Amino acid sequence: MEVIGDLPRELFLKILLRLPAESLMRCKYVCKYWHSIITNPKFIQLHLNYNYNNNVCVLLKRCLVTCLGQKENLLSLVCGNGFSFVNLDVDLSLYRKEPCLQLLGHCDGIICLSNYRDYILLCNPATRESMLLPESRLPCYHSIRSLISQTTGLGFGYDAKSHCFKVVRIVSYSEELRGSNLPHFSRVEVYSMGTDSWKEINVTVPAHVRYSPCFETYFNGAFHWYAMDDNGNEVILSFNMGNEEFQVIPMPSFISKHDHSICSSLLVWNDCIALVIYPERGIEKSFDIFVMKEYGVKESWTNVLTIGPLTRVERPLVFRKNDEILMEGSHGQMMSYNLRNKEVKDLQIYGIPKSFSTLAYVNSLVSVKGGNQMLDQRDNTDFGW
Repeated sequence: MEVIGDLPRELFLKILLRLPAESLMRCKYVCKYWHSIITNPKFIQLHLNYNYNNNVCVLLKRCLVTCLGQKENLLSLVCGNGFSFVNLDVDLSLYRKEPCLQLLGHCDGIICLSNYRDYILLCNPATRESMLLPESRLPCYHSIRSLISQTTGLGFGYDAKSHCFKVVRIVSYSEELRGSNLPHFSRVEVYSMGTDSWKEINVTVPAHVRYSPCFETYFNGAFHWYAMDDNGNEVILSFNMGNEEFQVIPMPSFISKHDHSICSSLLVWNDCIALVIYPERGIEKSFDIFVMKEYGVKESWTNVLTIGPLTRVERPLVFRKNDEILMEGSHGQMMSYNLRNKEVKDLQIYGIPKSFSTLAYVNSLVSVKGGNQMLDQRDNTDFGW
C-alpha cells in the first residue's frame, strides 16, 4: 500500500473527504499532488456524496437593518443537532441592498438568487465562486404593444440527462386594461450552464404561477410553484429539468378554491413532497402536514400530522433530517419544533419579519463555471477504493 508521509494513501484520501470545501480550497495549494486530488472530478463527486449522506445543513437568507437604517441581505448556515450558526463570507456587494433578493434554490452546493427583475446569480458559498447569468432574451417589466410583461416564475435545478444545471424562467403577459389578474399568455426560456446561454422553449404553461416564497421547491428533478388553473383552483405547477415539460399536480381535495384565510407551504420531508396548511393570522396557529406518498397522484395526499396549536409562530421554513422543522416566529426570530417530543426552541437568530427563506444545503467543491458536467465525465484516476 502506498504511504503518504506516515499515512496510508487510502486513509489520507478518506481524511480529505471529511474536510469542508473551504479547507480543501486551501489544501489544494499545498503541493501539486494534493491539487491533482482535490480538483479531480471523481474526488469532487465523492466529497459531494459524503456530505449529502452526513452533513446536510440549512442555508438561511434573511434581511437585517443596519445602523444606518438600510436593509441588508445576509446568508447564514445552521448546522448540527446543537444548531451551530455561522454567517457565510459571500461577496454579495452588488446585492446586499436589494430588499427583494430571493433565494430560489440549491443543488449540489450551488445556490441561485434573483431579484425577479434584472439579474440572476449562481453562487457556491463554500468556494466563493459566483456568476451572473447573461441577460435574458425575453423582456420583463415594460410594455410590449398593449401588453405588460413580468417574470412570474423562476426555478433552478439539475438535468441528469445532459449533466448540467438549468434555470427556467416564466414570463407572463397581460393586457393593461383587461381587468383580469390572470395573464393573457406566457413564454418560457431555459438557461443551461453547459452553453452559458438562454433558449426559448415552445411549451404551454398549464397554470398561472402565483408568487409564494414559502412554496417554491426543487424536488425529484423538478421545480415546483404555487399556481392557479383557469378555473381558479389552487394547484402545484412543476417543471421537469430533464424533458423541459410542465406538469400540474393537484392539491388535496379540500383545497380547491383560493381561500385568503389559510396559507400553504411546500416542503420536502423524508424524500416526499409535504404540504403544510395553516391560518394566515392568529395568535395561536395549528399546522396540518399532508404528504404526497405517490408523486403526482392526488389521491395519495395523506394528512400525517398536525402541529400545535403553537403561539408566536408565523410559518414553517424547512424540515431537517432529525425530525425537526424550522419555523419563523411572529417577531422575526427562527425557531425549531421537534416532531417527536414537541419541544419548541428559540434559536436566537433574528431578522426582519417575513424576510426569512431557507433551503437544505450541502457543502461542495462543485464549480459554478462548468458545474456537474465535469463530475459525470469518466476519469482514469484510481484512488484505490
